[in-house]
Amino acid sequence: MGMIIFYLLKMEGGFIPLLCLLLIMHPYPCSSLPMCTSLRAPVMAKEALSFCPYKGRVCCDSAKDSQLQMQFEAMNISLTNPNCASLIKSILCATCDQFSANLFKVESQIRSVPLLCDYSSATSFCTHVWDTCQNVSIRNSPFAPSLQGAAGLPQNTSSKLTDLWQSRTDFCTAFGGRADDHVYCFNGRPLQLNSTRTSSVPPKGLCLERLGDKGYINMAAHPDGSDRAFFSDLPGKIWLAAIPKHASGQPLGIDESAPFVDLTDQVKYDTVFGLMGIAFHPNFTQNGRFFASFNCNKETSSTCSGRCGCNSDVGCDPSKIGASGGADHPCQYHNVVAEYTVNGTSSEPAKATKGKPTEVRRILTLGLPFTNNHGGQILFGPDDGYMYIMLGDGGGKNGPFRLAQNKKSLLGKIIRVDVDTIPKETDDLNLWGNYSIPRENPYSEDKELLPEIWALGLRNPWRCSFDSERPSYFLCTDIGQDRYEEIDVITKGGNYGWSIYEGHLPVDSEQKNTSDLIFPAMGYNHYDVNKKEGSAAITGGSFYRSTTDPCMYGSYLYADLYATALWAAAEAPANSGNFTSTSIPFGCARDSPLECNSVPNTDLAALGYIYSFGEDNKKDVYILASTGVYRVVQPSRCNYTCTKESGTQAQTPNFPPPSNGNHLESVLYISLILILVGYML
Repeated sequence: MGMIIFYLLKMEGGFIPLLCLLLIMHPYPCSSLPMCTSLRAPVMAKEALSFCPYKGRVCCDSAKDSQLQMQFEAMNISLTNPNCASLIKSILCATCDQFSANLFKVESQIRSVPLLCDYSSATSFCTHVWDTCQNVSIRNSPFAPSLQGAAGLPQNTSSKLTDLWQSRTDFCTAFGGRADDHVYCFNGRPLQLNSTRTSSVPPKGLCLERLGDKGYINMAAHPDGSDRAFFSDLPGKIWLAAIPKHASGQPLGIDESAPFVDLTDQVKYDTVFGLMGIAFHPNFTQNGRFFASFNCNKETSSTCSGRCGCNSDVGCDPSKIGASGGADHPCQYHNVVAEYTVNGTSSEPAKATKGKPTEVRRILTLGLPFTNNHGGQILFGPDDGYMYIMLGDGGGKNGPFRLAQNKKSLLGKIIRVDVDTIPKETDDLNLWGNYSIPRENPYSEDKELLPEIWALGLRNPWRCSFDSERPSYFLCTDIGQDRYEEIDVITKGGNYGWSIYEGHLPVDSEQKNTSDLIFPAMGYNHYDVNKKEGSAAITGGSFYRSTTDPCMYGSYLYADLYATALWAAAEAPANSGNFTSTSIPFGCARDSPLECNSVPNTDLAALGYIYSFGEDNKKDVYILASTGVYRVVQPSRCNYTCTKESGTQAQTPNFPPPSNGNHLESVLYISLILILVGYML
């Protein structure tokens, strides 16, 4: 967050009129989704696959290719029936297809073979496989009824399809399927996604209502599913708020004088530090556990202690940083993730309105070599229940110690840990805190990685979110240094390039081995003072999954922190990883509970700084800005056209005129931030 404010000061003239901020989109091809059955993103093959006939971006390396060849040869069918052998080979090699996750439907179940195209006719691929292979003996057949390869069959057993299935109908009922808007099937050739399938259509405009007038930085829906949510600010307070119904005319139900918990005495707060993230355990209603991610100062806090992220294990010499790191000495400041509880404040955790400010457990402590680029957001994975911690590279021009690429460093990484299984004190695991390691973490495949690491090569991951409809879509914005702002789709073991690349732009030309890097799914140029174009610093959003604005459904919303520019990204074809972003206008509902106009300085747009996005239990999306909390509402409330909204007619968009609304407190707060950052620089 500190680097975001730093960028603002680097702009000529201080404040930039919104009309001068021109978005420069880069339609670089990318394959950044977890489209492989391994939940990794496809990469350019370092060397040609010798067995499977796939080129370009693939989901197999040479080792996997050899493994598939050995599996195929062990089936012992090549000589007995070459036509069947060719079909079986194509089915096995579908694992290497760059869209194999779509074929194997890994989000619902791990299949032994891809979904075979079956159009209930004699010409279907599934029918062709049955007719060609039904009487061919296949050793360790992948078509066992369990759908889990040869599970349940003796080792090296040979079987015919007719031994396993009574008829072609039964076989194709189990392994075949018809392609539709959400399902892809395998027809014996590399998958070509239907370009007419789109996950969303860019909306005409975004209608907002203003529910609060405070600049919160985090929002988390209450785990009990109710119309309540938690909000937190940078200094260290967390509040529990009631979310009003749409068009009720009511603001947030929140008592600023009575926070849910006050952690300000534990949090190091200034323009670059503070309470960066909050997360509530998926079973919070039963166990009352919640977590905070913040910064501390070891000079003033006796509990602020831990290993420095710059150390000999990662080839980093703290003495070479000195006072240039923005502190009296390296690792004066730390990233902390701590656990707290509501137990004892209420008979039932779900009904608790207070949390205890005393730490139950320190999950992570990581000393920071510099005072910027430290991330700090925390999230629980919706499918796996593990905690994801976003960590920046530690700062410095061009990542001077290359820590984001160092597999033995946690800096510049997204780590995934298990906070439910706490190691015993006798366990000597050399971890950075109290957690255990999920067995499926990528270290199991790459022994050079620290076991905590889920993804690497990030500079300053600011805001990340999981798509509630497709949890494998895990998007993070990574704040650029001075040229490019990017959005990455995070995958298991993915390397997102920093500090070899900033977005798609080379930073370190000496790094030659870049074939496994994953380039941004979306992004834009950082502000260029000379060209007067670009924007300042990216703020990550979320996929819109609410029914409130049906024309927004499926779009990924994100923004620029300073320009208050908003974009909606549509994916086309669906499930392809290819996004097209459109800048969208926004207005404020005339019946907004709180006045929703521009701040007095007309060079600033209506929302001020956009810090974060949030989502409630109804999937409604919120914008957390310096001028307050805004909720996306029905387009008709701003006279926007949305033909999918029932009972509305096409009308001319209405933009609220500038006014001198009462935002003095926000302006003073922003001014204070700028003064403090100027002092630090």
